[in-house]
Amino acid sequence: MISVIIPMYNAEQSVVSALDSVKNQTFPLEEFEVIIVNDGSTDKSAEVVENYSRENPQLNIILLNQNNGGVSKARNTGLKIAKGDYIALLDADDEWLPSKIEKQIRYFENSKYEIDFLATARNDNQILFPYKIENNLAEITFRKLLIRNEAQPSTVMFRKKVIENTGFFDDDQRYAEDVNYWMKISLQNKMYILNESLVIVGKGKRTFGVSGLSANLPEMAKGFRKNLKEMYLLKQINFSQYLLFGLFYKSKYLLLLFRTFYYNLNTAKK
Repeated sequence: MISVIIPMYNAEQSVVSALDSVKNQTFPLEEFEVIIVNDGSTDKSAEVVENYSRENPQLNIILLNQNNGGVSKARNTGLKIAKGDYIALLDADDEWLPSKIEKQIRYFENSKYEIDFLATARNDNQILFPYKIENNLAEITFRKLLIRNEAQPSTVMFRKKVIENTGFFDDDQRYAEDVNYWMKISLQNKMYILNESLVIVGKGKRTFGVSGLSANLPEMAKGFRKNLKEMYLLKQINFSQYLLFGLFYKSKYLLLLFRTFYYNLNTAKK
């Protein structure tokens, strides 16, 4: 079984498209459980999901309601009741292409590979340095994650053993929470990115610095600094690396501010 975890907050306009993308998978629907965690939505998101569930009984949908606690806490609520051998993450404003799960399962179950965690490309984006593609896969390591995160959550699928040997997302972290979890996962698991674009994120639009949680660049920067300090305290990096990567993240933040300003300026002119 595959447990699909969907955190939902005020997503009445997008959650049906996300659910349709699960329903339209080429992998057998009876192999899915879809756990939707309504994270204190103030719109009609829960009602939309309830209606969808009644109209699509072939899809095993479980709707959980909780007070707003952020995306990490919502994902953890789903992860804690997941029954599947595999966990697949999907945000309520993203969509999978129909063959996404089937293609990932092929790699997981191919004895040629040892894979515990498999992301994919998204929005037709290239997989960039420091990742190197070999046999259509790019390995994810702790060191590479310190430089760049290419594993967007809605592309990610992993074995349930990952929860057992790593635990859960940091309940209290709302920004850069994904790379925080990926770095912890990388310490005990084999992680890869499939070089095929199988997910549409944010309707295909640019998201970092523009929409979604990643639009809040100052909070994202705080999240990365928190991750760096945590990895230092866990003794995964030394003090020199802590200082070096701190400067790297600050430079990266300033560059993103400039790029976002330039992007918004050009958009306003159109």
